[in-house]
Amino acid sequence: MLKKDMIELCLLHMLSNEDIYGYEILHRLHKSFPGTQESAIYALLRGLCKQGYTEQYKGKTSDGPERKYYRITKKGKDKYNISLEEWRNLRDTIAKLGIN
Repeated sequence: MLKKDMIELCLLHMLSNEDIYGYEILHRLHKSFPGTQESAIYALLRGLCKQGYTEQYKGKTSDGPERKYYRITKKGKDKYNISLEEWRNLRDTIAKLGIN
């Protein structure tokens, strides 16, 4: 799994728990992947939407502009489960080689 795949898995994981607006997604991911460009994360989000794994909608805010929220779709939940299984298999394979 490459970094892009890992970020995509993290995005789907976050969205499987709750709907989140774009800036909050960026904030959370930068904690784990500090060198990742914002544009790359937004490109992944757009790609997930285009493929039908997520969808976006406009949410309300108190005094600012409308926020774009993202949520996972049924198709996205299926992809998340497959990606999570792939990650676990890779993690276990690496551990068997003694790499921790």
